[in-house]
This record gives sequence, structure tokens and C-alpha cells, in this order.
Amino acid sequence: MMKTLFLQPPSFDGFDGGAGSRYQARREIKSFWYPTWLAQPAALVPGSRLIDAPPARMGMAPILADVKDRELVVIHTSTPSFANDVKVAAQLKEANPALKIGFVGAKVAVQPSESLAAGAPIDFVARNEFDFTIKEIAEGRDFADVDGISYRDANGVIRHNKDRAVLEDMDQLPFVTDVYKRDLRIEDYFIGYLMHPYISLYTGRGCKSRCTFCLWPQTVGGHRYRVRSPEHVAEEIRQAKAAFPQVREFFFDDDTFTDNLPRAEAIARELGKLGVTWSCNAKANVPRKTLEVLKANGLRLLLVGYESGNQQILHNIKKGMLVSVAEQFTKDCHDLGIKIHGTFILGLPGETKETIQETIKFATRINPHTIQVSLAAPYPGTALYKQALENGWLDAKHAELIDESGIQIAPLNYEHLSHTEIFDNVETFYKKFYFRAPKIASIVGEMMTSRQMMVRRLREGVEFFQFLRERNKIAA
Repeated sequence: MMKTLFLQPPSFDGFDGGAGSRYQARREIKSFWYPTWLAQPAALVPGSRLIDAPPARMGMAPILADVKDRELVVIHTSTPSFANDVKVAAQLKEANPALKIGFVGAKVAVQPSESLAAGAPIDFVARNEFDFTIKEIAEGRDFADVDGISYRDANGVIRHNKDRAVLEDMDQLPFVTDVYKRDLRIEDYFIGYLMHPYISLYTGRGCKSRCTFCLWPQTVGGHRYRVRSPEHVAEEIRQAKAAFPQVREFFFDDDTFTDNLPRAEAIARELGKLGVTWSCNAKANVPRKTLEVLKANGLRLLLVGYESGNQQILHNIKKGMLVSVAEQFTKDCHDLGIKIHGTFILGLPGETKETIQETIKFATRINPHTIQVSLAAPYPGTALYKQALENGWLDAKHAELIDESGIQIAPLNYEHLSHTEIFDNVETFYKKFYFRAPKIASIVGEMMTSRQMMVRRLREGVEFFQFLRERNKIAA
């Protein structure tokens, strides 16, 4: 095996670039998802190491020292971080000219030629799912014999090998939590709505929904939900529970864990036997009977992408969701004591000043426990990106999706709705949702019941207002 380093490079302070992050950017509250897409191939390569620099607050010095003895470095990249990641790769090559450097992630999966052309230090990029692709490269195979990569040959010509067959038996994948234990400090990973410390992992890949904006199903995972067996998932949780006794919550980061309801219930029953607290991504259409099973077996919170409170916008983005169904689902969760972190997106096709207000009113009416408001981001490879180019909604100035400090910008604009109007309404949304007497009372009550929660909410409040000040500087 080649001496291999898997790397999430240093970036903007507080930048969350891992594949578990739906939007690679700095957050309103500093938070980090696990680098699960790097941990998976790292688990397949004996003797490898995973460095996740941003949450570890690691600069380049220790990384440059590490790569002097390496033969292969695999870097996870994204559209917002690509330019910075190429600079990092150049520094690595300068420290060790013999290094082979490969890039993985949605950006290079859909733009292999462009990525290689723009990144001179890059030797190859892996397209689509890359677990066994990287394993074969680490075994020393010639690039020409590895499915699923694009690379420069000895003459500098870019070559594209045939696609790798999609992995069907997900139980072939080793446990990522073994790599977490070996290489990561789990206390570095913090998400405002999850109990700390938490661990996240995948129980399957792909999502049957066709949302036009969603990155991973359209670029890497696909639209078939390929899953691990409930027994395989339960065994990893059992081992992780023993390895990390301090963990307070497990999160399943599948695009939509509830795509397969019988399986979700089967996993829940296994988790119930283990006595763990857990959460997952869900679509706002889970029937009450299933919610009852999940809740009875340790479910604490659902991360739900509502996106908009306007039915036409939901149709425009092919969400496959009715507002009325989402309202009933949310009511059921409230009744059963299941908390919801609701996510919303401003600036989707069809957005107007009026629909923004409609969505804000919808969010306050259904009242999830917490919310996240993002800006519509047309990532290359998505239907939204193609639509934005065809209609002139996206200009080159906004193509990297973040500003020079890593904060998400409003890349789309319409004849009737400008970049600035969309951007400014994120702050308006947050203020109208959180600065309500009932919501304030709820937050204060939560803080009064736990000193840890009080410290946490106060810290989050400081970070939130600091973030808003930075956003206002961008707007100015």
C-alpha cells in the first residue's frame, strides 16, 4: 500500500467543507460535519491517516511535515473551496515533488477536465463514488487500469477512464467510526441542533427525490437509495458506543433516511435495543405510525428540508412535497415530542418578495425547534445550475458561491428580485422567527433547565450576532 494521507485542507476560519455539509461555507454558528466521505476510503487503506484541518484548527505546517513521508494524498474539494484546495496541493507538491495528489468530491465528479486544467498540481480526480477507486490507486495500480478516474498521462494529456460500477452491496464498506477513533477528536465536531459530542455516519447513499438544487444525489450518490442492512448499522453503533462512551447522540446523514420506511423502522428497533439517542434527515411526509416507532426507539430530532412555504416554488424545484402534508407531519412531530431542525432556502426559482414573506410566515406557524436559512446555491452538476445558466440568473462574479471570507453569497438574481434583496432577507427571516415572545420564552426555558444548555445558547448567540455583522459588511 502507498503511504496515503486523506486531507480536508485548511481553509477560511470556521469553514465547513466536508461532504456531510450540504453547503460548503462558514455558518451562522460555527459548526462542523464529519469528513465521512474521506473516512470511508481511509478505512479501506491500511496505514493511512485522515487529517480534517478546519475543525482541528490545523494550519499547513504540520501537514507539510506529514507529507514528506507520503506517497499519495487524497483531497476532498468543493466548488467554493476548489481554488484554495489547488493552492494547498501546490504547497504539498513543493514539499514533496514525488507525491501523487488526487481530488475527490462533487466538483471534480462533474467537471473532471475543467478541474485538471485549472489545477496543475492535481494528478488525478475520482468521479462519482470513489471508495474502491482510491483503494486501487493506493495499491499502486497504474492510473490507466483504474475505473472511475480522469488523469494526466505521461505526456500531460487528460484521459478519462470508464465509469466505475455503482456499489450495490453497501455492507462491503468498513466502519468509518474506526477511522474517527484513530484520527479525529470527536469533541471538535459541533452542530448547534445536535447534542454534543455527536457522531454522524451514513447508513445508505442516494435519494429518490429529484430536488433540482440538491448536490449529492445529482453528482455522486444517485437517485437510488442503496442501503446497509439494519444489522450492519447496529453493529457499527454498538462498537461506536463502546469506543466513544462520551457520545450523546448519533446522527444518520443519509440524504433521506426515511426514503425506506420499513427499513427505518427496523434500524430504529435495533437502536432501541442499544439504548442510544439518535437523529436523522427526513422528508416532511413521514406517517405518524412510523414516527411513533422511531420515537419509541430513541429518535430525538429530525433534520427536515422544508425549503419554502410556497407550493409553486416546491413544484418548481421538484420537491415532491405538499405544504399541507408538511404541516400535518410537523404537527405529528410536535405531538410526539420529536424535535425538528427545519431548513429553508431563499432565492429558488419563482421566488419573489411576497413568497419570501410567505415562507417566513409558514416557518413561524409550524414552529420547528430551530431553523437554518440558506441561499439557493447552483452547484455545477445540478439541474438548478443548468437552469440558472440557461436563464441568465447566474453571473461569473457569483460562481464560487462564497465571498472572500467564506460566507455564502446570494448567487442567483432575477429581474424582479436582486442578489441584495435575497441576501438581506436571510437576516430578516432569522429575526422574525427567533425574536418572537413564544420562541424567546422557549429558549430561555430550555436554558434554565440545564447549565450546559445555557452556556451553549449564550455562545451560539454571540457567534450568531458576530456572523450577522460580517454579513452586513458584505452587503455594504
